[in-house]
Amino acid sequence: MSAVIDTFIAPPCHDEIEILWQDAQLVIINKPAGLLSLSGKNPQNLDSVHYRLVKLFPGCALVHRLDFGTSGLIVVARDKAVNAALCQQFSQRAVSKVYTALLCGHLEENEGTVDAPIAKDPALFPRMSICATHGKPARSRFQVVERFTQRLEDGRELPLTRVMLTPQTGRTHQLRIHCQHLGHPILGCDLYGGLLPPGTGRAPRLMLHASELHFTHPASGEPFSLRSASPF
Repeated sequence: MSAVIDTFIAPPCHDEIEILWQDAQLVIINKPAGLLSLSGKNPQNLDSVHYRLVKLFPGCALVHRLDFGTSGLIVVARDKAVNAALCQQFSQRAVSKVYTALLCGHLEENEGTVDAPIAKDPALFPRMSICATHGKPARSRFQVVERFTQRLEDGRELPLTRVMLTPQTGRTHQLRIHCQHLGHPILGCDLYGGLLPPGTGRAPRLMLHASELHFTHPASGEPFSLRSASPF
């Protein structure tokens, strides 16, 4: 099998990371869209959430990541022990995350669950694929917040649906590919059809934002929640 080569070069991100919470154990930030979570192997992809934060918090580690185009909440551990404790919560699915997204078109159902296994496919890199044979289990819940129509500059109308998405597993690109599976890709999603419907080509970004995070604080043992309003 030939090695997969990642040729993606991230454009410069001039937006700042917003620190929403910090204490002796952890930092929670609001990641801007268009910033890598971790620096890439290519030296041109040096800038990232971790690259910036480690200058402020030496020894910190990202407990989880967000895709390059996704904005929102990331929890960062300030030492190895906290990182291990939080990683255990993630592996045990004791962490709840809620995302806000704009989907292309008007979704008929008001709520539901997508249960579709996801697999890597080197031939499609960097895309993932839904595969009942080789895919790992993946479940996402969705709930419609509103359906509306956006008038474009040329007079056309673009139907959109604002949804809250709750991943119950943590596969790569899970929400993006599950929304495509619903027949309503996330607006601005270049990998899974979110720039194909008429009028979507000028979407300024991937319309996906990590808006809620719920977990147990590793020091106090108390439930901990944080919310970040969607920028779109």
